[in-house]
Amino acid sequence: MTKWLAAFLLALAATTAHAQVPAIDPSLPRVAIETTAGRFVVAVEVVKAPITAANFLRYVDQHRLDGILFYRTVKVADHFGFVQFGIDNDPKRVLPPIVHEPTTQTGLPHIDGTLSLARLAPGSGRGDFTISVGDQRYLDADPTKPGDNLGYATFARVTDGMEAVLKIFDAPVSPTKTQRGAFKGEVPETPVTVVTARRLP
Repeated sequence: MTKWLAAFLLALAATTAHAQVPAIDPSLPRVAIETTAGRFVVAVEVVKAPITAANFLRYVDQHRLDGILFYRTVKVADHFGFVQFGIDNDPKRVLPPIVHEPTTQTGLPHIDGTLSLARLAPGSGRGDFTISVGDQRYLDADPTKPGDNLGYATFARVTDGMEAVLKIFDAPVSPTKTQRGAFKGEVPETPVTVVTARRLP
């Protein structure tokens, strides 16, 4: 069984167990992300994930996300997987890494439309983010697993414009391209650009 098939089956089981979608607090700050594939809006969880949310808002407020790319699409199944975008180690954009906030601490699972902070080791996350398409609960922290079981840190959710995210997800990927030597088979043929990312009043 492949890694992604196993993740798919795990996530399907988790979707059944966690069918109720938590409500989004209307007082949370909103960020509008304009892309070459359309616009979507996210609610940023500054209360439940204060460290990770503040990190994202620093990138937004300093306009460090303007001009970046959606450079990775992981298609586990039809409308099931995630897209990834961010600074991709650009030294002109990068801010210091932040402390890792696992989902066991924040209570914010990887459900459809969730944004989380991509990372290597815990505490190495900077300015690269994923958006879940469908529930991706295998990205949650799981203390029962061996090794690094802290998952990705969630901090926001799409509230409007998920059709733009799906357009990005559905775009063709190259079978041969890589991103800095990684993600073969997951790199878009024509990457979508973030035009602007701004807080809404």
